[in-house]
Amino acid sequence: MPTTRQNFIDDLASSGTESWRTFRILAESVTALDKLNDVQHDGISIFGSARLKEDSRYYRDAEKIASLLAQKGFAVITGGGPGIMEAANKGAAEAGGESIGLRIELPHEQGCNKYVTTRCDFRYFFLRKFMFVKYSRAYVVMPGGMGTIDELSEAFVLAQTGRIRPFPIVLYGSDFWQGLVDWLKKTMVAAGTIRTEEVDRLITVCDTPEDAVAVLYRALLV
Repeated sequence: MPTTRQNFIDDLASSGTESWRTFRILAESVTALDKLNDVQHDGISIFGSARLKEDSRYYRDAEKIASLLAQKGFAVITGGGPGIMEAANKGAAEAGGESIGLRIELPHEQGCNKYVTTRCDFRYFFLRKFMFVKYSRAYVVMPGGMGTIDELSEAFVLAQTGRIRPFPIVLYGSDFWQGLVDWLKKTMVAAGTIRTEEVDRLITVCDTPEDAVAVLYRALLV
């Protein structure tokens, strides 16, 4: 049920001018910041396809990664939806950790998975992406679609250009991601649009939950 503040802001935003929309954006930002500032632990975001089901090994591995991270004292942040997001929230929640869902409103409603313990709702993708970056110290990127690649690309660029602190990115599943890494190192490096050391510094490919968590833990202790 929308709050009185949300109703008020929605009424303003529907008045017909783009200027009023800034109030809705501000309200959405303040609400998310209020909730996420109360998170007690450093966050690690886990991304991946909403379409992968419980019988997928990536679903099971995402659940295990999140459980191991929660046991080490990290909060787990996802998009709050089904598939890989659900698996990660489940792993964190069942391990007794903080399980955060940053849910986006979409035309075809997906709902929020039941394992989210701290939930923020967003209309605006750019605000949601900002919250992922602000409250995460690293990303785990499971197999996914264009939304997953979008989040990966943004984090890479921000870390590459020094706009955020050192930001380790684990790509999980060499059978899924190695082709992309090879393309970055061969095609883009050959064209002079990226340097090999940038890829090596920011991206690590892992194939087991234990390796993924060990890579993150070592990187974040530095």
